Amino acid sequence: MPKDAMTALTPLRNRAAEGGTTALRDWGIDSEYGVLSDVLLGPVETFGHMDNSAFSSIYRDTALNKRAWDHATAVTQYNEMLSAYADGGVTVHTLPADEHLKYGVYARDSSFMTPWGAVITQMANPRRRGEYSAALRFYLEKGIPIYDMVSAGNFEGGDFHIIEPGAVLIGYTGMRCEEVSARQIGAWVEKEGWEVHYAYIDPYYVHIDLMVCMIAPKCAAVCLETTPDHVVEWLKSKKIEIVPVGFKDTMALGCNVMSFGNDRVLAPAASKDLIGKLRANGFTVYDPDMSMFTMMGGGIHCMAQSLRRAAG
Repeated sequence: MPKDAMTALTPLRNRAAEGGTTALRDWGIDSEYGVLSDVLLGPVETFGHMDNSAFSSIYRDTALNKRAWDHATAVTQYNEMLSAYADGGVTVHTLPADEHLKYGVYARDSSFMTPWGAVITQMANPRRRGEYSAALRFYLEKGIPIYDMVSAGNFEGGDFHIIEPGAVLIGYTGMRCEEVSARQIGAWVEKEGWEVHYAYIDPYYVHIDLMVCMIAPKCAAVCLETTPDHVVEWLKSKKIEIVPVGFKDTMALGCNVMSFGNDRVLAPAASKDLIGKLRANGFTVYDPDMSMFTMMGGGIHCMAQSLRRAAG
């Protein structure tokens, strides 16, 4: 089918207003740990410093410490990450490049995937708001239905985390993500019959996936020092085993990892404690150096949007 015809047939709101939306057959996810077959990444070619970093505490710390950043090294590290995806049998899709969207490489922020289609988010930073257009173009050109678009306020994909089929954790700080938009999304999901657990987090910690990442069925990497107690108790109530990640590693994006499914995890090389724990428990861990990306405020999970996973 010609691309224009495909775009015309792709709905911009696949969501049934009263719930009961039919799950997609060819795309979509119902967990963060089902076997990953397709992933969406951002373009590395245009990655670089923005002139407005007001919404990233990690980026501010990097700037204050005057840590060295180099684009050529970032490209090398990105390619090492691509090799890990290839070795894991994952098909990589890439958002279209735009010289004005320096942070478009963090593909998790501009959208997130559900069983019923993609959600287009609303970025907080004025220099990043245009990222919605690259995400929307990608989904339309691929013929992936849009579940809906966030309209109530700021919301970014790192604060929507599927814990297991039928249960989602939604975070908000009041800045990058606002409670009003978290509640808008949560209401959609609840109408589909899913359980939603909300978590206010301090703005310093940016997104919930900085501190909570599912890595396998009933298993999550969690920073106990930063994660609200009620979230930890909720996870435990679901019999989820917690692999603790220390505060220092968490703030270096060491908890921000990507599951390939079947006990395979992509984690930054600097997250030595978590990597050691996972390997000791039989996980295969891909561990490229991602320092050029983590020092700019985003980790491996921030850089990737799952498009298609086997049922969790």
